[in-house]
Amino acid sequence: MDATNSQSVIQKLQLTPPWRERLFPNNEWVLLLVIALECVVFSISGSNFLTGANAFEITRLSVEVGLLALVLTPIVITGGIDLSVGSMIGLAAVVLGGLWRDAHLPLVIAALVTLLVGMIGGGLNALMISRLKFPPLIVTLGTFSLFRGIAEGLTGGIENYSGFSSRFLFLGQGYVGGIIPTQLFILIVAIAISAWWLHRTIYGRSLYAIGFSAEGARYAGIPLERRLAFVYVLSGLVSSLAAIIYVAHLGQAKSDAGTGYELMAITAVVLGGTSIFGGRGTVLGTVLGLFAIVILQNGLRLSGQPAELAGVLTGVLLVGTILIDRLSSRLKARQRASVGAERDLTNRQSAIANRQPFEEDFEVRNSQIAILSGVILLAALIVAGSNWWSTHSLREEIRGSGKSSNAVTGPGTNGRKPVIALMPKAKGDPYFVSCKQGADEAAKELGVELLWDGPTDLDPAKQNEVVEAWITRGVDVIAVSVENKVGISSVLRKAREKGIKVITWDADAERDARDFLINQATPQGIGYTLTDEAARILNNKGEFAIITASLSAANQNEWIKFIKERLAQKYPDLKLVTIQPSEGDRDRAFSETQTVLKVYPNVKLVMAIAAPAVPGAAEAVQQSGRKDVKVTGLSLPNMNKSYVHAGVVESIVLWNTVDLGYLTVYAANALITGQLKRSDKELQAGRLAKIEVADDEVRLGAPFIFNKDNIDRFNF
Repeated sequence: MDATNSQSVIQKLQLTPPWRERLFPNNEWVLLLVIALECVVFSISGSNFLTGANAFEITRLSVEVGLLALVLTPIVITGGIDLSVGSMIGLAAVVLGGLWRDAHLPLVIAALVTLLVGMIGGGLNALMISRLKFPPLIVTLGTFSLFRGIAEGLTGGIENYSGFSSRFLFLGQGYVGGIIPTQLFILIVAIAISAWWLHRTIYGRSLYAIGFSAEGARYAGIPLERRLAFVYVLSGLVSSLAAIIYVAHLGQAKSDAGTGYELMAITAVVLGGTSIFGGRGTVLGTVLGLFAIVILQNGLRLSGQPAELAGVLTGVLLVGTILIDRLSSRLKARQRASVGAERDLTNRQSAIANRQPFEEDFEVRNSQIAILSGVILLAALIVAGSNWWSTHSLREEIRGSGKSSNAVTGPGTNGRKPVIALMPKAKGDPYFVSCKQGADEAAKELGVELLWDGPTDLDPAKQNEVVEAWITRGVDVIAVSVENKVGISSVLRKAREKGIKVITWDADAERDARDFLINQATPQGIGYTLTDEAARILNNKGEFAIITASLSAANQNEWIKFIKERLAQKYPDLKLVTIQPSEGDRDRAFSETQTVLKVYPNVKLVMAIAAPAVPGAAEAVQQSGRKDVKVTGLSLPNMNKSYVHAGVVESIVLWNTVDLGYLTVYAANALITGQLKRSDKELQAGRLAKIEVADDEVRLGAPFIFNKDNIDRFNF
């Protein structure tokens, strides 16, 4: 009986773990199942998901964030964090652009200097963390703001560097053999080096010891400070490498490059099983976590689902992973205690019977871990099911709406309903929400399928990603309200090369990147009308300030150009004292207007040229009690009626935004069916009747002035 008990304990305490635990030490196999389920769901619900081209597209979209995730893995394993990697991309990007364009350095030299800048930034983090013993969270939160602030200071927040050579752009936009993305080779090499270094070298294994117990690692003779310093310097170096690829990918360098990348990279690392408390993690887990996120985003777009759903589902997975990590640790601790007690009992029995000591290491049993894995799998099934449910619901809605209308098919649609993909600058902006009302109305009348997606804020990189997904899906028309014309033009050209019609609306891209511009009004007409209103309000004399959406917004910069032109031509006594960005946010416009009123006390008029900026500026003026200051600009009537009736907002210059969305869909459908050509002089657009066509522009009409006398007649 004693011998049997001893043998049983020996079997439980075997030194060699099962193959599954050796290959997937942190239950990474669950992510494999999640990825497989995503592929099954999106192959059913998405268009062209299970294609080689889309598979390579997924890997291409993973490179920049993948590099950050790989370099963050050893940092998190040591128990640290680096929140500055995304900001370092922005800083490195503008350094690269500035050195190449302004300092006239060859791109190779500029890239090498950019890598050095990244190492210096990482060295700053390393100095404060390893030498000065500051917490990594606090240090990198500070450099997160520092690096981004320097980038914005170098460019003034508006400078974009573009016009890079085709050889350089091939790094981010090219395909080897016309199939494999060039930058994929960089990611593969980075994965291989990371796996070898972290798992197969003494140096890499020492990082686990540091994360498990920093003091224990120090007593074991590991040079703690040097190890920590190295991983943070490496983080800066890899971030600058990611910036170079980012610039080659988008064809431009600007200060907001890499915004939000640090959060996505950290999510991939933690989702892959790396413990946020340090001491545990694998490169395999990070790579699987990365692809689980990117496939989710790609699949949702190809299924016609909003991009925000990917954030929700990723957040669910991440929070669940952290909770399960804590639960797993507690289960393991209890299991060790249980097996340890059984071992002590057996040892005592064996010692009594044989008068010999019995000592052996043990391994935790896997029964409770198996239960835990089942919970993870259930979560994955819930996520996959929610994807299918949302997609199924949307398709049912489309079928239902299609029954009440006669679909108009045209050349290239193969008898199916045309698919028109419409993208705003920012989906949450009330201006674009009202445009969507008209777009939905036109889509229903024409019987076409309308996709509405885009970034939730002013992010040209996100616009590029959505367009890439639409190209893979094979839509018939892509219509984009452009945030940055240089950044998006390259991907729009790619769409045209694939046979997809391209329209810009509200704001234009480069002319060779699209077929038509749906112009709500000419930039000159808008700029001149705004200036004439300012002159009327100020009696042709005084100071005024402009609150814009973004200092890099192409259409608003065009308006400002014509505002300045009109001032020089006709109103010499009107003075524009400052231009401040609101980033399309009402609260930011409120804050910027408060600052303007304090810094420029002689300002008598605030001209806000973004929809949320007008009510934000009006609220600031109203709270200031300044009866001598008025507000005008471009916005929606419903957002400003109370301020107009209160006498704070003098007038609004705009067009019918519902009609703009309506016209865009009608023009897109006419382009598919061959009813819109550059030689045309007019377009028949439903309830709008005849609309002027001038070469490659479809013009909605002249700007309209809303004031106290007429604003109540409009409801949008």
